[in-house]
Amino acid sequence: MTILIVVLVLGAFFCLYRVLRGPSIPDRAIAVDIMAVIFTCITALMALRYRLAYLLDISIALAVISFVATLALAKYLSGRSLDD
Repeated sequence: MTILIVVLVLGAFFCLYRVLRGPSIPDRAIAVDIMAVIFTCITALMALRYRLAYLLDISIALAVISFVATLALAKYLSGRSLDD
């Protein structure tokens, strides 16, 4: 399980590079979304490893917040208002 966490952290650093050096705003938005998914997976793996149930709750909340934020950003980038 430690190897999985290391691979996910490495992937998060690649996404961070894309956020900092991304050629466009949508590329950066996708990288931030992928980082949120990676952190959700890391939190879930830590919950399984240390047998802490509240980390699963944090993981689920992070996934929901990330999903809603991605939808809002996609609507904003497409030029539509958030209440459409």
